[in-house]
Amino acid sequence: MTRATMVRAVLAAAVLLVSVLITLTMSPRLGLDLQGGTRLVLQAKDSATTKADRESTDRTLEVLRQRIDSLGVAEPTLTRSGEDRIIVELPDVQDPRKAAEVIGRTAQLSFHAVQGPGTEQEKGKGTGLTLPDEEGRLLDLGPARLTGAGVKDAGASFDAQQGAGWTVALDFHKGAGRDWTRLTGEAACHPVQDDRRRVAIVLDDRVISSPQVAPSVGCNVGLPSGSTQITGSFGADEARDLALLIKGGALPVPIEIVEQRTVGPTLGAAAIDASARAALIGAAATALFITFVYRLFGALAAVALAAYAVISYAALVALGVTLTLPGLAGFVLAIGMAVDANVLVFERAREEYAERPGRSLGSAMAAGFRNAWSAVADSNVTTLIAAGLLFFLGSGPVKGFGVTLAIGVLASMFSALVIARALTEIASRSRFVSDYRGVNGIARPGRVRTWLARRDPQLFRSSRRWLLISTALIAVAVLGIVVRGVNLGVEFTGGRLVEYSTSRPVDVETARTALADAGFGDAEVTTAGAGDLSVRTGDLSNDEEHTLRAALAEEGGHTTKVRDELIGPSLGDELRRNALIALAIAVLVQLAYLAVRFRWTFALASVAALVHDVIILVGAFAWLGRTVDGIFLAALLTVIGYSVNDSVVVFDRVRELWAKARRVPVATVANRAVLQTVPRTVNTGMGALFILAALAVLGGDSLADFALALLIGICVGTYSSVMTAVPVALVLEKSSKAPPPARKRAPRRTSGAGAKRRDPLDNGARV
Repeated sequence: MTRATMVRAVLAAAVLLVSVLITLTMSPRLGLDLQGGTRLVLQAKDSATTKADRESTDRTLEVLRQRIDSLGVAEPTLTRSGEDRIIVELPDVQDPRKAAEVIGRTAQLSFHAVQGPGTEQEKGKGTGLTLPDEEGRLLDLGPARLTGAGVKDAGASFDAQQGAGWTVALDFHKGAGRDWTRLTGEAACHPVQDDRRRVAIVLDDRVISSPQVAPSVGCNVGLPSGSTQITGSFGADEARDLALLIKGGALPVPIEIVEQRTVGPTLGAAAIDASARAALIGAAATALFITFVYRLFGALAAVALAAYAVISYAALVALGVTLTLPGLAGFVLAIGMAVDANVLVFERAREEYAERPGRSLGSAMAAGFRNAWSAVADSNVTTLIAAGLLFFLGSGPVKGFGVTLAIGVLASMFSALVIARALTEIASRSRFVSDYRGVNGIARPGRVRTWLARRDPQLFRSSRRWLLISTALIAVAVLGIVVRGVNLGVEFTGGRLVEYSTSRPVDVETARTALADAGFGDAEVTTAGAGDLSVRTGDLSNDEEHTLRAALAEEGGHTTKVRDELIGPSLGDELRRNALIALAIAVLVQLAYLAVRFRWTFALASVAALVHDVIILVGAFAWLGRTVDGIFLAALLTVIGYSVNDSVVVFDRVRELWAKARRVPVATVANRAVLQTVPRTVNTGMGALFILAALAVLGGDSLADFALALLIGICVGTYSSVMTAVPVALVLEKSSKAPPPARKRAPRRTSGAGAKRRDPLDNGARV
């Protein structure tokens, strides 16, 4: 065993051991779509006195944290997003009405002197307010003398002795206490039963209490801070909520709920089980396939694949990444894509063996790793670019998918270049493995490669033919977009989407009739799989949703809310704009990277294939009537990474072969490069398709569209990387004046002092 192999083996064992320990001792952090709960996105708004900036939003977040802690929600999460947004996650909260009411109220509490009875004509005039009291009588109120910010503490209690019922006791800070004493002392100077002897307590422009100052209080003496009580015929819940709002303090700026998502715990549990089954079955099918194709070395790659799954999962847990439903699907998908690097290495090793049958198996494997390195690096960098765009430009679950995908890419490279390499290097030094070609799986060229070598098809004799086919596919896709239209999800249009599960089956027409009778005639009702109903409406409040659910319950019996998504129109416009920006940036970044790494003709051809894939995938969803939402965007950007990944592998081989034969026509070189990379493309695609097919069949409705988009995208991307990108590059090369790429000079190996060391796997013998 060489020193390099030993270092790889020790490093692989250490990382794997740490990963196993993390897996056994730490639990994953599940997103709300997997454990159930409510997610709110709050938008801070400018007030008359305060601008909604980073500082005021942070103060608002702390006030909200106090309120939510008082609600008793287990492990709530509050984070600021951008300058003026707050994301609130409330696990296990299935009815967001109460939470939204408590945390969403501005709670602008103020205390006013009552100047006398008010009239309708006085409303809006002067510096004071004209508001109805608890009994509906208008009062003319003076300016606010102190606000809720001066309240030190507030608590609800039941006063049984004096029969006041539930009251809220207030305790003011020192300075505010003096203001309160002065305010009540001035009111006490007026006769008993005079309106001017009252003090109005106003919450959010509503008089919640306007008590008379007790007759025992002297003029200009006032009430001390600790003996103030708010009375107003409160119920127990009303008193507790009011005390909570006052104690939590007034929000520095008003807030508006722009997004609300509620997921039932049963949906999350079903998604986890379905994804786990899909992962096990898909990974097993992929392992069997790669073992069948590459024999012993394929089995070793399958072992490295299992190690990859453990390392990737441990990294997610150790970094505290919130595992969402798209992230879980991305983790499963990355298992199928992790085999790509191994396939690239094995195919290059097969080529080395075919070109020089007499060389050792270890030498062929070393050459395979060396020659495949550039393609592995470039293809994974392009996927990391897609993952980065998902994280920085996505929102919510899409961000989680980007993080999961990036971790999966890095873990897959470690798995292929360290673990798999150590295992194959150890195995290749065995005489038994080296002598029996049917065992190692590398010494034989493979059926696909043999068939292609025998037939030697000239794919690009007429490259414009493939461009016509690609143009026709794009035309069909565009026709679907124009004729059928793109069914944008609630995320991009705004509105509300709720899924219900009923104890009795309810057909769509019956549900529509019931909702129309309840006043929801514009509601769109569809089936959501397994007998569930999906209802999509425009602006719908939480109280209206409760009424809508009650209307369905009359037809379907016990009705449970499975999923609830509310997106404000402003947020929908922003998400739609960000989606287009993400796609544009993805194209430009990929173009820039490929132009640096390859020729500009190759870069433009790869981007043309990328755009081809995007249009066809959107058109396919338009023809199928499937929803285009944030999950679809995650799948689309993944397809972009996969498409460029395939194109990179092809053009990397074109560049290599063209540099060796600079006088050969580029069309001939491209044809040979494609034929050499087809086995890798087929085997890698099959590995991913096993996983996606398992997700589509076993992943349930929540993952069906995601898996379908990736299935279509991978099939189209595999086609376009060869039959679109290469013909476009050939057309562009006709007008390019750039010389062929220069051949890399191999280092000279001579004996003597100062000479470069010879490859230890090369014994120097030549025939």
